[in-house]
Amino acid sequence: MLCTQKAVTFISSCARFVVQDGTYKCLFRCFSQDIEKKATPKRTVKLSKAMKAYLERARTYNEFITQENQLFNVGKRHLANMMGLDPESLTQEQIDESIEYLFPSGLFEKKARPLMKPPPIIFPARKDAQFDEAGRPFHFLFYTGKPNYFNILHDLVTQMQTLNAIEDEQLKKNMSISSTNNMLDVTGSQWISKEELEKMVVEPLTDFEYKNFLAAAERLLAHKYSAFAKEIIMKYRKTLMEMTMSFEAPKPEYDENGRAFITVKNCPRKNARANVTVRNPGTGLLSINGKDIEYFTTVQSRNQILYPLELTGLRGCVDIEATVTGGGETGQAGAIRWGISWALRSFVSKDMVETMRLAGLLTRDFRRRERKKPGQAKARKKYTWKKR
Repeated sequence: MLCTQKAVTFISSCARFVVQDGTYKCLFRCFSQDIEKKATPKRTVKLSKAMKAYLERARTYNEFITQENQLFNVGKRHLANMMGLDPESLTQEQIDESIEYLFPSGLFEKKARPLMKPPPIIFPARKDAQFDEAGRPFHFLFYTGKPNYFNILHDLVTQMQTLNAIEDEQLKKNMSISSTNNMLDVTGSQWISKEELEKMVVEPLTDFEYKNFLAAAERLLAHKYSAFAKEIIMKYRKTLMEMTMSFEAPKPEYDENGRAFITVKNCPRKNARANVTVRNPGTGLLSINGKDIEYFTTVQSRNQILYPLELTGLRGCVDIEATVTGGGETGQAGAIRWGISWALRSFVSKDMVETMRLAGLLTRDFRRRERKKPGQAKARKKYTWKKR
């Protein structure tokens, strides 16, 4: 009874409002909108603390890697300018050689030596957020637990189906093509290891899962038309013969007197080129373009020539004959020193070769003179500026 009286009172008040304004439709519309707002409150998306923490870690890591990549590119450009190289075409091998030359380290542990590598190699990779804020996964293989690994298997199977379709088309056309012309030649390469595959997919793998990967990849490689899948196959293979600098000493030759000798040709330094022959045993004879050590007028250039002999202790035990052309005195001394150092590898122990490498004698010096800049006195020097 009380509810009925409240309803009548409310309707009567509305009726008076209608009588005063004469807008029944507007009153009804406003009344219905108020009821709808009260009946359907706004829906708020709630995130769990674990999901918030995961998204925050992923965002922080991405920002950190972006900042480190920018610093790495700046450092690479400065390094290229110091070594006289092109910053745009600077390779990682040139970076390693430059760091080894500029910062020679006496530490035998490779992990303790200075290095400069891209941030994704130094800092372990992390997975990006695989679902949105509402919890919906981005990848259709998310619920497998290892979407990146199973995505590789899915790509291999898809590529196998594509090759089967190509083979069916060739059979329909009755084309007799030799299968050897369409099989991919992977000589000199092998499949990546389990650890490398784990780094690629950023997921831990078991031995059984790695065997399944190898089985699927080998089946794709054995297909008659595997050459059409070269891109995806070589993505998971690595070359066995890498182009790296070798410090292994060559075997010496012997002259008519039975003395061992090593000849190093075309030793470079700036614009100078030298041919150096080291004979063992010897009496310490040194010949440079038919002259002795006095061929060089400065003490610095003479010390450059004698430094590898003093380090190895073979100054009075070997004979050296060198011919050098081009460049200036500094360039010629550097070219002869590099040739002597490379020739002495055959007459010293492996420990001494490592000592020579750490001293920077076995690393080629790629630096060149920096060119003069327009509007400047020299490469870096500026003209004197006067206000008046």
